[in-house]
Amino acid sequence: MNQIEPGVQYNYVYDEDEYMIQEEEWDRDLLLDPAWEKQQRKTFTAWCNSHLRKAGTQIENIEEDFRNGLKLMLLLEVISGERLPKPDRGKMRFHKIANVNKALDYIASKGVKLVSIGAEEIVDGNVKMTLGMIWTIILRFAIQDISVEETSAKEGLLLWCQRKTAPYRNVNIQNFHTSWKDGLGLCALIHRHRPDLIDYSKLNKDDPIGNINLAMEIAEKHLDIPKMLDAEDLVYTARPDERAIMTYVSCYYHAFAAVLFTYCTAANRICKVLAVNQENERLMEEYERLASELLEWIRRTIPWLENRTPEKTMQAMQKKLEDFRDYRRKHKPPKVQEKCQLEINFNTLQTKLRISNRPAFMPSEGKMVSDIAGAWQRLEQAEKGYEEWLLNEIRRLERLEHLAEKFRQKASTHETWAYGKEQILLQKDYESASLTEVRALLRKHEAFESDLAAHQDRVEQIAAIAQELNELDYHDAVNVNDRCQKICDQWDRLGTLTQKRREALERMEKLLETIDQLHLEFAKRAAPFNNWMEGAMEDLQDMFIVHSIEEIQSLITAHEQFKATLPEADGERQSIMAIQNEVEKVIQSYSIRISSSNPYSTVTMDEIRTKWDKVKQLVPIRDQSLQEELARQHANERLRRQFAAQANAIGPWIQNKMEEIARSSIQITGALEDQMNQLKQYEHNIINYKNNIDKLEGDHQLIQEALVFDNKHTNYTMEHIRVGWELLLTTIARTINEVETQILTRDAKGITQEQMNEFRASFNHFDRRKNGLMDHEDFRACLISMGYDLGEAEFARIMTLVDPNGQGTVTFQSFIDFMTRETADTDTAEQVIASFRILASDKPYILAEELRRELPPDQAQYCIKRMPAYAGPGSVPGALDYTAFSSALYGESDL
Repeated sequence: MNQIEPGVQYNYVYDEDEYMIQEEEWDRDLLLDPAWEKQQRKTFTAWCNSHLRKAGTQIENIEEDFRNGLKLMLLLEVISGERLPKPDRGKMRFHKIANVNKALDYIASKGVKLVSIGAEEIVDGNVKMTLGMIWTIILRFAIQDISVEETSAKEGLLLWCQRKTAPYRNVNIQNFHTSWKDGLGLCALIHRHRPDLIDYSKLNKDDPIGNINLAMEIAEKHLDIPKMLDAEDLVYTARPDERAIMTYVSCYYHAFAAVLFTYCTAANRICKVLAVNQENERLMEEYERLASELLEWIRRTIPWLENRTPEKTMQAMQKKLEDFRDYRRKHKPPKVQEKCQLEINFNTLQTKLRISNRPAFMPSEGKMVSDIAGAWQRLEQAEKGYEEWLLNEIRRLERLEHLAEKFRQKASTHETWAYGKEQILLQKDYESASLTEVRALLRKHEAFESDLAAHQDRVEQIAAIAQELNELDYHDAVNVNDRCQKICDQWDRLGTLTQKRREALERMEKLLETIDQLHLEFAKRAAPFNNWMEGAMEDLQDMFIVHSIEEIQSLITAHEQFKATLPEADGERQSIMAIQNEVEKVIQSYSIRISSSNPYSTVTMDEIRTKWDKVKQLVPIRDQSLQEELARQHANERLRRQFAAQANAIGPWIQNKMEEIARSSIQITGALEDQMNQLKQYEHNIINYKNNIDKLEGDHQLIQEALVFDNKHTNYTMEHIRVGWELLLTTIARTINEVETQILTRDAKGITQEQMNEFRASFNHFDRRKNGLMDHEDFRACLISMGYDLGEAEFARIMTLVDPNGQGTVTFQSFIDFMTRETADTDTAEQVIASFRILASDKPYILAEELRRELPPDQAQYCIKRMPAYAGPGSVPGALDYTAFSSALYGESDL
């Protein structure tokens, strides 16, 4: 048999299960294949001992030795390298559960989801749960961290096995059960990593037991992997346990990973030394190159910075300055970076050489860091002097241009401000303006005067700058002087026109103030008077709604008081009209071109005259409507008294009847038949009283049609009467029904009248609210007083009988039903079943002919139609299940 075929193409598939999540729930039916259980016991025990022996201990029985939790916690500490909480040393069951819980909590803290595994099952020695827990630990600490080409856990381990065994003939690893039955997979893994331990060419595929034992013996002897499986179990089991094989194969992965790490470490050390030496040489060459380039750039740049030849024009000096700025922005920054990087590279290189025990680096002559620093200092010295010279030359040339530009800016600003000012000062817009507008013009003129004074300083500055330009012999001094003279002449004219306009505005202001005072007086008196008229019109036209004679009489009194104020109001109206006449007289006397409208008021004389006429028209109309309403209220009062007289009689009658019925239902001393006769008499009297209710309804309809909504003569409303009447009818009907029900219950259950009276007395005694209902606490007290020994469960059962809807109360009928069930001799499902068994001659089923023979025809047919077929042991054709039928009669089955 050939050992390896390099050209073999090997295909493998991946298991898509998410393997770190327990893909099988261990408590599902609590079933485990016996063969698998045996394999897992041996494999998991050996795996645990391979770690526990590091702590000087081991286990013999996997489900027994982990029960107290101590070795389980020790196992987790050994395989994780972490300390767990201190275990409980007691021997009681709760100590063991506490220790196992600490171990399970630690497993859960590592992101492992434990499904249906509890501490109690481990402590009780549940082998299935114990194996499931150990498998979870193996998955987390031995398989989860296996990673091969972006696959992990089970998939990663399977891929590793496939990759390592791919070149070997007769090895096709597709899973962790049947693919390992011939033993060649285990041998291939050993030979791939340790060919000195096994001669793969001599192996025989037809000797699986020999192959498996050989691999396990070599692994145990040379790889420190304990024997975890039996060769016979693997070979003769149709599908060996997947978990056992995964556990054993993962030990191969970890063993070979450690060997491979040792070889890689040595090679890496050599590569690391060589890489350090190569990097140091590269840094030395890089330093020499960068130092030469930087020194050459400094040598070329210093003469350019030392050139101080001045330029005659501003443009030329600006060009020099721009070149210098380009040098500072573009050319120098990269060189600063190069210098800094050069120093960093030099220091880094020296540090690396010192750390790696190499001799220090000595650059070529003139290229030391100190040489570069000296050359850089000379460069910055030349740069500083060059910049200062450029700035001084530019300032000198800028001075004349600055003065000329300053003159142009100030002159332009002043001319812009002064444009159109003379035309404004010559306007006579105040002649047709109101007082407010004149005052606004005056304030505006005062603001202009302040603005004019503020511009005095600018005019003086313009003249001073023009003088300085003349002294410096500015080339365009003629135009400057001409422009300055125009500004000064215009300034003198503006001063004269400003004074004249102020005098004209002040004269007009005094004239208009007289008119304004009259307007103001008119506004102060016209506005309140206008509001009074509007309020009067609103009151006179207001829709009033009253419900009593007193209210309408109050409105009539108020109206009479209002009519008494009309003469005084007429005098105020005439005074206001006199003020407006005076305003018009002043405007005409002085020929003022303004409107006579009042700026302080929107009220006009026409409006006042119109509203006054309207008020005088509305007064008699109001008189008439108030008198009509007074007559209507007298009619409503008569309706109220008529309704109240009847309601005050009917309401108490209904209340008395309700109380009589209540007393009759509570105070029972005689027979139920006597009480029934009394209640029937009550019902007859109530029905005969219906005519009074109908008459009251007619009076109520008249009141509603008259829109009367209150009645101080009675506390009863029609709604109260209706509700009371309906409640009375309902109460008498319900009470009669309760008595009839009690009679039926008494006759059906064989209860004596004395027992019924006793039940009523007990119920009434514990009915604290006297409303015919007991709450749960009252009912509990009643039962205790009657000798019941109640626990919570028993009381809850009774409450489901007496209060099935959960309303929180117990009615008398429910109380009677419960007491009759407790005291009467009633049939039960068991008794009926026993009776059927007698008819069936002790058979568990009964035949149709037996039913027809023993029962009346209609009852026999009823049973045959409803009894289900019997399907139990010994059944015969036509057998009927009388047990299920009897249980259904008493609600004890789903039939």
